[in-house]
Amino acid sequence: MRLTLTPEELTVYYAQLHDSNSAFKCHYPADSFERQPVHTVYGGANLFKAGFAGKLGEVALKTLDTYAPNYLVFARVLGLPGADTLPTTPIEQASLTRALEKDPEQVREVKPAAWLAYTVYNRVLKKLKSEPIEDNRIDFEDGYGNRPDDEEDGHAVAAADEVAKGMRDNILSPFIGIRIKTFSDECKVRAIRTLDIFLSRLAEQTGGQLPANFIVTLPKVTTPTQVATCATILENLETKLGFAKDSLRMEIMIETTQSIINHKGENTVPLLVAAAGGRCRSAIFGTYDYTASCNITATHQSHTHPACDFARHVLQVSLAGTGITISDGATTSMPIGPHKAGKDCALSPQQMDENRAVVHGAWKLHYDNIMHSMRHAYYQGWDLNPGQLPVRYAAVDTFFLSGLQDASARLNAFLNKAAQATLVGNTFDDAATGQGLLNFFLRGMACGAITEQEVLATGITLDELRSRSFVRIVNNRTRK
Repeated sequence: MRLTLTPEELTVYYAQLHDSNSAFKCHYPADSFERQPVHTVYGGANLFKAGFAGKLGEVALKTLDTYAPNYLVFARVLGLPGADTLPTTPIEQASLTRALEKDPEQVREVKPAAWLAYTVYNRVLKKLKSEPIEDNRIDFEDGYGNRPDDEEDGHAVAAADEVAKGMRDNILSPFIGIRIKTFSDECKVRAIRTLDIFLSRLAEQTGGQLPANFIVTLPKVTTPTQVATCATILENLETKLGFAKDSLRMEIMIETTQSIINHKGENTVPLLVAAAGGRCRSAIFGTYDYTASCNITATHQSHTHPACDFARHVLQVSLAGTGITISDGATTSMPIGPHKAGKDCALSPQQMDENRAVVHGAWKLHYDNIMHSMRHAYYQGWDLNPGQLPVRYAAVDTFFLSGLQDASARLNAFLNKAAQATLVGNTFDDAATGQGLLNFFLRGMACGAITEQEVLATGITLDELRSRSFVRIVNNRTRK
């Protein structure tokens, strides 16, 4: 076979490509294998206690029991797939429930909508009892407000004491951190002081130990210098307080137009992350501050506004493959009824109906917002009230469970088809679809919606799944 390029020329080309590919992998090491929480719950620092997670779980369970005492009600309120086909008469409902309790998998074959509603509801109950909060942020910003300095000083100390207590009693959420105020000229002094007080007190109480997955949230970031300054402060505090090197991580909040595109017309997101010097773990999109910075009026500010989708896509494209996780914002309509019962006065039926309508409406909005986020590949968001927790977990489970059977069959078929096509010399040109299916299972497993057994049922191994590359899986199989 005749070749034109000389070995010397090829050596140069190979070296150039190797250097370029190495530099690319340095910037894009691939998405993280570590667990990413499905939400972050924000609560005012003045309210934080070591048992915060358990307490919110109890409130969430009570809310669920009050406004959706069974899986049929919950499914209809949220509009789960096939919810309109569920039985409405008491006799039919009782018969279906007995069948599901006896053999849910058998019911799944003939009534998938009923199986989904039943399974989601029971998984939500289990989650609220075992791990009601995945990520908790002790908030000194919007959820806390502006207070006298001595009051915020006291709350910073108290919050650190409660975190230390939670560490000793092993009752903290799996992920936890604090959100300080912004580094604007108006708030920079207060923000740094609170961070210093909190971490100094925590180090004093724990001997320089941090809770697992601890993080500092820097809100309303506008310039790389703000991020770099925060990273420098964290490094300095690490050294002085005895925390392990590089243990103080941070996340940035993208809440302004300037944090998307700066005055030079540059994409600001990569510049902000780079300024953290490797300390940035995640970036969070703040829906309502961002729409406000776009001059969108309050009436039209919403989670699904096209302006938000633009910012989400910029954030997503900027950080894809970098290992930096992304999170969406909050639903601000709270599932809180307008009427409260007094000590000696119960609510009237009309008041209960009005409460139910408000809670159900807020639930449905939150569910739709979460599903919107997940369809855009934002698998983490904010929750601001314990009444939102049942909806968060229901949405996550529904997103993955409703597509599990189809995705399993398709992934299995793609793997078999890919290997067969390659073996007979044909071109298999649908690797991107296969990769999308792989991503579905990776995300589903990461959040606990899909079990290892359900993954293995597709014919893929866990090692293959963790390779995160459909092309690599196919190539390895064809070599065997």
